[in-house]
Amino acid sequence: MTDSAKLIEQEDRHGAHNYHPLPVVLSHGEGTKVTDAEGREYLDLLAAYSALNFGHRHPRLVEATRKQLDKLTLTSRAFHNDQLGPFCTELAELAGMDAVLPMNTGAEAVETGIKAARKWGYQSKGVTNGNARIIVFDGNFHGRTTTIVSFSTDEDARKDYGPYTPGFDMATYGDIESVKSAITDDTVAVLVEPVQGEAGVKLPPAGWLSELREVCTENNMLMIADEIQSGLGRTGYTFACEYEDVKPDMYLLGKALGGGIIPLSAVVANRDVMDVFQPGQHGSTFGGNPLAAAVGREVVAMLASGEWQTRARDLEKHLRDALSTIDDSMIKELRVRGLWAGVELSDAAPAARTVCERMAESGVLCKETHDTTVRIAPPLVITKEQIDHAVEVLKDSLKK
Repeated sequence: MTDSAKLIEQEDRHGAHNYHPLPVVLSHGEGTKVTDAEGREYLDLLAAYSALNFGHRHPRLVEATRKQLDKLTLTSRAFHNDQLGPFCTELAELAGMDAVLPMNTGAEAVETGIKAARKWGYQSKGVTNGNARIIVFDGNFHGRTTTIVSFSTDEDARKDYGPYTPGFDMATYGDIESVKSAITDDTVAVLVEPVQGEAGVKLPPAGWLSELREVCTENNMLMIADEIQSGLGRTGYTFACEYEDVKPDMYLLGKALGGGIIPLSAVVANRDVMDVFQPGQHGSTFGGNPLAAAVGREVVAMLASGEWQTRARDLEKHLRDALSTIDDSMIKELRVRGLWAGVELSDAAPAARTVCERMAESGVLCKETHDTTVRIAPPLVITKEQIDHAVEVLKDSLKK
């Protein structure tokens, strides 16, 4: 076992996330590669745990950062800065909405979305204060704060953190009748991942998101799309909801919004929802700081060209075809959407954790999900040759 593999094993015993923390520093070479402290190179199929879509150290994002570092990088919430307004305007335009509330982390965006939905329910729908309910789904992952883990079905994320926050009703992902059964007069919103990332890149049935949109409209409920992982080009569209031409009432964004350089998240909605917040009622110390906003603006500009969405769609078939060459006896199900794949292993295959450790030993980084799925999420700059190489490594790692 190499020093890197020993560190993986050691960190897994003591870490909180069951990830594979290698002693890495960002490579100054290709945007798909990282290099460990020993000088060994790895192909990153984690996209830095989905925190970047454009590759490590993309020159446009690095340049935007450097420019802002020569100026003010942090202001008090009491002051405006010259990057915040343009960032909000440009992101709102990209999303086809008219209001943006910038935060820092994905979980913070989700918490903000929950607050907005409840407040909207009391002020606009007429729900009695304190009674608002939000429908969520089994297999969800929206973050690790106490409110969010209160409606998690993952015991590793939820166990021993009670008492749990009330106000959430569980429905079955992909089952519209389950959603309808969960609706009450006090239901103010449905919180959904258009693709469930941490569940193993779980795709909803065809047409389900459209049905969900209709049910929300018919029952005067907000449709809140958590696109923190699925958004910003990952699935071949700016937002995964666009796969079915669905427009939610609110987007929750994060991870790749900061370009893999700085934490940045946002809640995006129209004013009829966002204006429930009045000055002083909600905020964040670092939310909308000039440095994050400058990087976010460049991310939005890159997405506005459509180049990256097209690239993810074009490479989807190549990724699917390459993965389809794996021995059928090793795979229970293959789920691919854009440059995002969940390879669910059969009982004949080694555990997903074992497979990912073997791949790391061979210089390819992936993440296991729930012991049964190898999740693949490369930076969108990956080449066909790199995809082929990674799949060959996966094939070798599946051998017992």
